[in-house]
Amino acid sequence: MHVEAPFFIRLEGEGRYPRDQRNMIYRTIHGFYERIGQTAPGFGLTVRNNIPATGGLGSSSAAIVGGLLVANVAAGRPLTMNQLLALATELEGHPDNVAPALLGGLVIAICEHGAEPVTLGLPVPPELSAVVFVPGFAMPTRRARQILPNLVPRRDAIFNAGRTALLVGALQTGRLDALRVATQDRLHQPYRSRLFPAMPAVIEAALAAGACGAFLSGAGSALLALATADQTQIGEAMQRAAEARGVQGRWFAVDVARSGAVIEEG
Repeated sequence: MHVEAPFFIRLEGEGRYPRDQRNMIYRTIHGFYERIGQTAPGFGLTVRNNIPATGGLGSSSAAIVGGLLVANVAAGRPLTMNQLLALATELEGHPDNVAPALLGGLVIAICEHGAEPVTLGLPVPPELSAVVFVPGFAMPTRRARQILPNLVPRRDAIFNAGRTALLVGALQTGRLDALRVATQDRLHQPYRSRLFPAMPAVIEAALAAGACGAFLSGAGSALLALATADQTQIGEAMQRAAEARGVQGRWFAVDVARSGAVIEEG
């Protein structure tokens, strides 16, 4: 009879997460030990989370990356960074959030089924930061995905492909004035605005207040504005626009994590 090693998890900060075997970090640690063919030891964790849950801000990816790094150190670092990224991608289902959470900065990540992710890390202009508006309601990822069409018009695909190239070029050349166009979208925001009707107005308010670009973060419900200054002005403008349309929420400013995930021992 298999007896599981004892553990405890103490949670602080944002979100209300399970403290038992359903916890994402717990499942990640055990998934890691299964991958290396060992039994997970008993452990105790204190988790301080500053990422709002269910906002499209990558809280699950941060939990996965954190759990993998802790487990890898505890096991004597048997996996390389590339192997950790591949396992994180497998656990999350895609590399979109785990790659930048692990590596930091702007990361382009491609993952074909059964293959290791291909990543390219690019520097982010040092003056760029972000303002995040988090509405007081969640947009469940499953619902946000279901609302997207299976087929999109060719003109919309061309529209987004061009802006993807422009986004990378603008960030690499420091042409932050191009971000207003580069962050436009026709593939998911128009559809997901049915779940968040105030979204277009809040995005426009951010741009009018001085944001370089603004968009829905992941599947939502958070909205993210890129800025070089005036974070308070932008955040308050986003909040006013939302409240004028009956949506309560909060805003905060964050810097770009350029170094990625690190382990501090001692």
